[in-house]
Amino acid sequence: MEDWLFGFLNIDNWFEFWWVALGFLAQGIFASRFIVQWIASEKAGRSYVPVAFWYLSISGGLLMLAYAIYRQDPVFILGQSTGVIVYARNLVLIHRNKHAGPDDAVHDQT
Repeated sequence: MEDWLFGFLNIDNWFEFWWVALGFLAQGIFASRFIVQWIASEKAGRSYVPVAFWYLSISGGLLMLAYAIYRQDPVFILGQSTGVIVYARNLVLIHRNKHAGPDDAVHDQT
């Protein structure tokens, strides 16, 4: 079983297994942001990006960046590092405008 699992995941040991598990967790967190955004938009009856979207983005992005650095994959390192900057900047902008309500992160697509 172990040989099959390691072969399937293209790894050599349990240490690498835990890194792959972290990568899957990161991808799951990152992907869940779209489900959160979809549900929020359905409830609002319009395109809506809740603050939770950005927290899921930065959480998943940072975990995927850690995984990419471990795997030494320059394509994903570049992609995730630039994405994390965008997610962090959006959170800064949202929290800078504390006087406004949660609709700060609303985007209507018309």
